[in-house]
Order: sequence, then C-alpha cells, then structure tokens
Amino acid sequence: MIPNDRKYTRDHEWVKIEGSIAKLGITAHAAEALGDIVFVELPAVDKDVAIGDGYCVVESVKAVSNVYSSVSGKVVEVNEALDANPEKLNEDAYGQFIAAVEFTEVADNLMDAEAYEAFLAEQE
Repeated sequence: MIPNDRKYTRDHEWVKIEGSIAKLGITAHAAEALGDIVFVELPAVDKDVAIGDGYCVVESVKAVSNVYSSVSGKVVEVNEALDANPEKLNEDAYGQFIAAVEFTEVADNLMDAEAYEAFLAEQE
C-alpha cells in the first residue's frame, strides 16, 4: 500500500512535508528493485541540497544508486539507524526516512499516491 501522506517522484523517491521540514526517502518499489540494501551513504547535516541533486547513495547487492532531492534547503537530520542497519529500507521503505531537510522550495512535478500507483502500473 502506498501511503497518502506524502508525494512521489518518477525516480521512486518520496517526500513527506511536516511544517517547514521535508522528510525524504525511497519507495518500496525502489527498495525492491535495488534488492538487498547493504550500505547507505547519508548526507552531512547542514549540507545544502537543491531540487534534483543527488544527496545520498544507496548500495545494494545489485547496484549503487543516487537518491535525488525533491526539495531545496538544508539537511537538518539524517536517519543514523541506516548506518548500522541499511536493510531497514528494504524492510519498511515508507517507515524509514533518509534525511530531513528544512526546505525553501519543493519540486512542482510530484505525484500523489494515486498518480504514483498509476505511474507504476504504466511501467510494468
């Protein structure tokens, strides 16, 4: 089930807006496509990110992938639990954010859950 409380990108990332903070993560589809995730290179706190920037690298047994930001702003928190347990992204992609960003701008091409589900159906 794709949560309705966030927006999605065509690159299979999600953003959940909570006031002035945007929590960023990858979708269950992305986690499944990557396979067993073995390493997450978290961004530095205080790092500036811009829409479309690769802010994180996720390494799996299959591939190494950049994760792209759907907001511009400053990283204010990272999910340090992913350092020791990167597989948490496979276990619960929607329950694990990668970074929280105090944002100044949000991408204007994001999809709601219904549109993202339709996008996934087109991809099959």
